[in-house]
Amino acid sequence: MLPTVWLIAMLAFPGVDKSEATFRPSAAEANVPELFRLTQATFGFELESILETSGYSVAKLRFPSPIETTDPSNNTVHGEYFQPKGPGRRPAVVVLHILGADFALSRYYAARLADRGVAALFLKLPYYGERRPAGGPQRFLSSDVGRSTLSMRQGVCDVRRAAAWLASRPEVDPLKLGVTGISLGGITSALAAAVDPVLNRGVFLLAGGGLDEILWNMDEPEARRYRQQWLASGRTRADLKTLTTPLDPLTYAHRLIGKKVLMMAGNIDEVVPPSSARALWEASGRPPIRWFDSGHYSAAGFLLPGLREAVDFFASEVPR
Repeated sequence: MLPTVWLIAMLAFPGVDKSEATFRPSAAEANVPELFRLTQATFGFELESILETSGYSVAKLRFPSPIETTDPSNNTVHGEYFQPKGPGRRPAVVVLHILGADFALSRYYAARLADRGVAALFLKLPYYGERRPAGGPQRFLSSDVGRSTLSMRQGVCDVRRAAAWLASRPEVDPLKLGVTGISLGGITSALAAAVDPVLNRGVFLLAGGGLDEILWNMDEPEARRYRQQWLASGRTRADLKTLTTPLDPLTYAHRLIGKKVLMMAGNIDEVVPPSSARALWEASGRPPIRWFDSGHYSAAGFLLPGLREAVDFFASEVPR
């Protein structure tokens, strides 16, 4: 059940704004890796107001994904736009969620950014939320490695289109666009920021590079089952590396050099090993990094101060 304040807001703002935005590639698009390259396209979007506060408004956003899959529901991108109130153009950030789809955490993060004057677009990755076919087995990450790799590619391209939408907004400074996320969201954010010429800011929490190492060594029942299925099919870890390298943030991390980046990692992380975080940090030019004395899940105790630091990072460029 939705909180009363959200129900009231939905009743108060029934209208849906339908309009169009355009992705216009710059000359730098020729240098974008082919997997993530987009052509010029005008796309329709819907913006539905759902909440008003004293400092910001929230609206549901829907637009078509630039990548079409065989699942129609997955081909519409869903997000929530937290728009700060007040005059002037301000930085804008795409916020991505964790593997476990804790949308409340992403909404909290986006709301704190908006509190500080940063326009924040919480975006749902492929096969999450409304994008998952009803009753279907489809997931972003699963034993269907083909779908998982397509999902990662689609997620990055969705972020790129979302950045174009943000850049079209009159309240957004198109020269100050960023992306951020935690765990899966952090890995996808690092990849998107590396390949997109427009995304020049990023905060990556509990993220790293070397996807084959992360996936192969993940010590969870479901991950072990996928690994056994992979080996039973006659494929090896080397095959996994070949498949994941084109989608690995480590492959493109050198493109982050010169961009404004902050990393946060756990020094005993059992999911994204410290070696993976360190590899991404080294390859991206050793940006500022904050090490938590925690594992992946125990990092929950550090997330509030970590998110405050991330908000400070993006909010430092909000005009007074």
